[in-house]
Amino acid sequence: MLAATNLRKTYRRNADQVKVLQGLSLDVHAGEFLSVVGASGSGKSTLLHLLGTLDVPDEGTITLNGRRIDNVSSRERDELRNTVFGYIFQFYHLLPEFNTLDNVLMPAYISNSLVKWFATRREWRKRAEAMLERVGLSHRLTHRPRELSGGEMQRAAVARALLCRPQILMADEPTGNLDAEIGADIVRLLRELNRDDGITIVMVTHNLDIAATTDRVLRMTHGKLNTDAPAAFTRPKLAAV
Repeated sequence: MLAATNLRKTYRRNADQVKVLQGLSLDVHAGEFLSVVGASGSGKSTLLHLLGTLDVPDEGTITLNGRRIDNVSSRERDELRNTVFGYIFQFYHLLPEFNTLDNVLMPAYISNSLVKWFATRREWRKRAEAMLERVGLSHRLTHRPRELSGGEMQRAAVARALLCRPQILMADEPTGNLDAEIGADIVRLLRELNRDDGITIVMVTHNLDIAATTDRVLRMTHGKLNTDAPAAFTRPKLAAV
């Protein structure tokens, strides 16, 4: 479904150069829940940003269902980020001046013209409310982020990521700001979405216990991945989180 070939990425600041990805290749199979683990600074988040078109590689290619996407126009990248990919981050990135429902609706606000928004706003609101109910926040629609717990903010972020019905969910340390019990709840929710809706999930995490519950685990070291992953994806028996 999603394939990266020989990715290289170097960040430059003044005279300093940091080689983050060094010839990395990866296949992500449709319907799998893949986790990438590794030490801080190993390149996990950079990999996720490249796969999800938030950044571009210096070298290498990324394809989605056989179509190259690392070199498309800014407009095409915006469309991919709004329709194909969903994103969850460690720090939630909820806008403090908006309530929970408005935060979840933000992708719809951004992607629609004013005229189109007014023509479709009831459908979008209904969809957002359904997403919030699914993640257990139907009683928090009018609460602002400062009135929510960390787990509730992350659930709101999951609902926002699902609003446009993405094919692939990119999760960047989704439990990194949560305690173990609440973090397990978030991963359990992601597993349900993966299993019930068929959403492909790529997650980077420091938590080896959480990674062990996913379909496949790859370890990143010095900008490269291990190569002992199976050639084809086969869903194993699901483990309890």
